[in-house]
Amino acid sequence: MSQAPLDKTDLKLLELLRRNARLSYARLADELGISESAVRKRLRKLIKRGVIKHFTIEYTLPNEVRAVILVKVAPPQPVPRVSEEISRIEGVDVVYEVTGDNDILVLLRGPNIEFVNKCIDRIRSIPGVAGTNTMIILKSWALNAPSRLSE
Repeated sequence: MSQAPLDKTDLKLLELLRRNARLSYARLADELGISESAVRKRLRKLIKRGVIKHFTIEYTLPNEVRAVILVKVAPPQPVPRVSEEISRIEGVDVVYEVTGDNDILVLLRGPNIEFVNKCIDRIRSIPGVAGTNTMIILKSWALNAPSRLSE
């Protein structure tokens, strides 16, 4: 049995929380034009359905080095197995399985370039990793990007 798709209010709620997960129920209700109890009910539903997986913070430390690592996996190694192993490495923020020339995209953060290099070496040592391409993140603009939700 499939679940009903998310409506415009659910999508707007997710966008508001993505921008600032600390917004109060009252503020969310005001922004959405619904009651606080309706906000609470929608949040519970989104959590129960697995749409909201967890609440977290986004941060950047002074002098922190962040990187994007593209990973190619050589058959017969299964990509999910390699992804899971990469996700266990200290400093890895998130692992995505992607389409295109690479199989995996890794977001990594560390206190310095030596730490990032050690993480890359650990990724390269995983059986099935055929190659990596690393890009150091110089600046991020996504946090203040305007909403793309259609009204």
